[in-house]
Amino acid sequence: MKTIRWGIIGCGNVTEKKSGPGFQKAEYSELVAVMRRDAELAQDYARRHEVPKWYTSAEQLIQDDEVDAVYIATPPSTHKKYTLLAAQAGKPVYVEKPMALNTSECQEMIDACRSNDVPLFVAFYRRAMPALLKVKELLENDAIGDVRFVRTVHHKKASEQELQGDLPWRVKPEISGGGHFFDLASHTLDFLDYLFGPIEQADGFASNQGGIYEAEDIVSGTYVFQSGVHGTGQWCFQSYKNEDLNEIVGDKGSIVYSTLQERPIILKTESGEREIEVVYPEHVQQPLIQTIVNELNGIGQSPSTANTAIRTSRVMDQLVANYHQEKKSLS
Repeated sequence: MKTIRWGIIGCGNVTEKKSGPGFQKAEYSELVAVMRRDAELAQDYARRHEVPKWYTSAEQLIQDDEVDAVYIATPPSTHKKYTLLAAQAGKPVYVEKPMALNTSECQEMIDACRSNDVPLFVAFYRRAMPALLKVKELLENDAIGDVRFVRTVHHKKASEQELQGDLPWRVKPEISGGGHFFDLASHTLDFLDYLFGPIEQADGFASNQGGIYEAEDIVSGTYVFQSGVHGTGQWCFQSYKNEDLNEIVGDKGSIVYSTLQERPIILKTESGEREIEVVYPEHVQQPLIQTIVNELNGIGQSPSTANTAIRTSRVMDQLVANYHQEKKSLS
């Protein structure tokens, strides 16, 4: 087994706990370099996390002979750029979600990595989290029988930062691809893809109700999976509280779980309800990172690849298509 030496492009908040330490704690994995445009912040991150090298140039990190694979933890607007550079250097890529600004960019990334014979993985890490894999286990063990449909309700309060007009990049479409829907709902839609297979048909409506920022702040969607399961989703980011719940309904019961919140799984059947406590890892991306390291060493396959992630981007694009068409017609 070879130790995979990682370099991180963009050592921001997501890398502090969710992902960065996972590269150091996964077996046969080592974090050897980080990059951030601000030299002081890059050096500070490297010092605090005991990383031997730091850069202010992504190109320099990618070309470092001691970096075997690259993790791109920047906003989506630069995912394609850095993926293409890493692919040209012949280095495997692990990119944050959502995979890119839109489906077209995702395809360009896939084509570039295929042409250069390098693997491309995407940080839909809930595909490897033990807490959510319990949902998959329940389904595989026929806990609720044949699945009929799944419904999602996800709503969130506007932050004080947003209300004061200091908009985060996550609600700036030119940087993130859209609003909070692209950042948060992507996790839910991707995990449903993992449970039930690709979504075959999707339709939706998106609009802006709060007027705080330009991006959509509410999305309603319906979809049908190739497996025959139906689904509905309602995402609102101008609500009075934060809540994220999914219910999978079968002919013998249902499973209620949260994609993003740490709460018990609830199994409902005719005989009653049962709460199943789940434990989240300290570094939530570490289990997925381990599957990537294993695959790079020729052991098994990671569950989150570019080929699965592009499906989620395609569905999100379809669910908000009407909003972009309306804005285009008014411009």
